[in-house]
Amino acid sequence: MPRLSQPHLLGIKNITLRDIELIFETADNFKEVINRPIKKVPSLRDVTIANVFFENSTRTRLSFELAQKRLSADVINFSASTSSVKKGETLLDTVNNILAMKVDMIVMRHASAGAPHFLSRHIKANIINAGDGTHEHPTQALLDAFSIREKLNGVKGKKVAIIGDILHSRVALSNIFALNKLGAQVTVCGPPTLLPKYISKLGVNVELDLQKTLAWCDVANVLRIQLERQQLKYFPSLREYSLYYGITRERLDALKKPIVLMHPGPINRGVELSSDAADSRHSIILDQVENGVAVRMAVMYLLAGTAS
Repeated sequence: MPRLSQPHLLGIKNITLRDIELIFETADNFKEVINRPIKKVPSLRDVTIANVFFENSTRTRLSFELAQKRLSADVINFSASTSSVKKGETLLDTVNNILAMKVDMIVMRHASAGAPHFLSRHIKANIINAGDGTHEHPTQALLDAFSIREKLNGVKGKKVAIIGDILHSRVALSNIFALNKLGAQVTVCGPPTLLPKYISKLGVNVELDLQKTLAWCDVANVLRIQLERQQLKYFPSLREYSLYYGITRERLDALKKPIVLMHPGPINRGVELSSDAADSRHSIILDQVENGVAVRMAVMYLLAGTAS
């Protein structure tokens, strides 16, 4: 059974280029599986996986759960809002109680950056980071890069723009790490107030002009404004943000070339993307959703092979 270089997927920063390539090769096979009449394989028939979500999630949680069921794993779901966490139970106690039920793997989302890294030092189960604060979201970056590879026959040398709320986005950071490892050229674009001060040190270009960015790129990965993570006001209004940084059909039609339009979801239609842009021929947003199941199947299958 093929294996990743380490027993957890805590972030893209922690894994090797060979790990990413192995995940993609495995996801290619699983994508064939999920498009067959019988969409299930017995690969993880004896593995129990807990989805431990301390933050709300729709797409990521459903994608992981479907991937687990496609692999024939036993699945338990944990939601902090209906758990003993509300009574003061610690993260470690919560997870140890779940592990006492003989769980082999944990998929965890947490509002605190570093939470899955902390757990990995204290428990023996495989851990997959499904998003930790504003830090990383590794499986989203993997499915994004996998989708670019599929659409453009590779990632190396491609010009990828990440547009929007870079400051509060765990998707942006993981994408930057993944795209750099795969040899893409990366530009980030957004209002100066939504660009981290350290961003240029990550090997990316910084551009404030949206139309210049769209004219440069092969792929535009558009991020939503994460109002729930913003304690301050970073721009005057959503209307003004949309005026300067919203991607519309008119902006796309003004380009002299086709580009690939991506979004990790959920889309704030009329803010970062107009409906006619999100639903245009440029968009591969629904392909990303499909690829997310195959990529997450690949990650869990490969991590199960690293279990002691």
